Amino acid sequence: MQRIFVPILEYFCNYLRAMQVDVLIVGQGICGTLLSWFLHREGKSVLVVDAGLENSSSKVAAGVINPVTGRRYTTSWMADELMDFAGVTYATIAEELGTPLLYKKSIIDFFPTPQMRNTFIERLTENDTYLYAYPDQNHFNPIFQYDFGCGEIGPAFTLHLQVLLSQWQEKLKQRGQLRTEQFRPEDVQHEDDAVHYHDIVARKIVFCEGTGGTSNPWFSLLPFSSNKGEALILECDSLDRQHIYKRGMLLVPLASEGLFWLGSNYQWEFEDDKPSPTFYQTASQLLSQWLKLPFKIVDHKAAVRPATLERRPFVGFHPQFPNIGILNGMGTKGASLAPFFAHQLAQHIVYDFPIAPEADVHRFSRILSK
Repeated sequence: MQRIFVPILEYFCNYLRAMQVDVLIVGQGICGTLLSWFLHREGKSVLVVDAGLENSSSKVAAGVINPVTGRRYTTSWMADELMDFAGVTYATIAEELGTPLLYKKSIIDFFPTPQMRNTFIERLTENDTYLYAYPDQNHFNPIFQYDFGCGEIGPAFTLHLQVLLSQWQEKLKQRGQLRTEQFRPEDVQHEDDAVHYHDIVARKIVFCEGTGGTSNPWFSLLPFSSNKGEALILECDSLDRQHIYKRGMLLVPLASEGLFWLGSNYQWEFEDDKPSPTFYQTASQLLSQWLKLPFKIVDHKAAVRPATLERRPFVGFHPQFPNIGILNGMGTKGASLAPFFAHQLAQHIVYDFPIAPEADVHRFSRILSK
């Protein structure tokens, strides 16, 4: 009898000593940040575990919200709804943090070829909501070299993503809700109503780990399509910060005065996540031929994006393990997609509200059940 009683007593003592939270969140990129924020507003306790890597895709991204995508200038999926929701969300977070985060811009698109100019004009005749003919085609001649005119896309926004991540990180630290360490999925033990990880007992766990999802033991079978992107950071004090500029790549004003982000590319085959000499040479050459103002390159960054084959995010809980969830696969649209779907997942956790079928991870139930 005593042999049975002692292990049971030890189990309950360990359970009482454990840190108990409603949701354990793995990763504090844009997805983990926003999910923890929405859950906190709903009165739920969270703990975020993050490795603190400096080259995560969220920390390298420019934070652009662009309602138009592709060479055909098509309106992005759910653009109206996503942009409105993102605007309200970032404004509310900014008020709470006491620092501005989101800035309204327009994108000045310098056409690289006559064909791209014709495509833009054709889309204008279709009364596209976000495309405009720029009234003075020579306005930017003192600043940029361009031969085929320019158009305007708007409204667009820049999110000061690094400010958001660092400020929210400090909030989590102050509340004792952040652990900076490498998460070990092999140490997770899950039951029907709880997840155990070291000294933590959580009702649910949600993986917001970006490209780490490709090796996650519960979600690695999902159709990820990770790709590498790179960017240059440059100083250019005399360049107007009211716009985002585009000619093949985007030139985006950053939070620090005088700093701009130039990128990015898509590398589907790559050996590592490090900056490459090839991109540096290509991007700096483009800049030299395009920008007439003096500039200085001060940094070169690279990261791997957690994109998906069908360009739709992965949101929700595993079909076989209902307390193990995922919020991932935002690709290059993280600044616009993450607020909407982090909110949906939070509402699903708290109120059991449904997740949009196009994003619900249950659309891959057959794959995940193998």
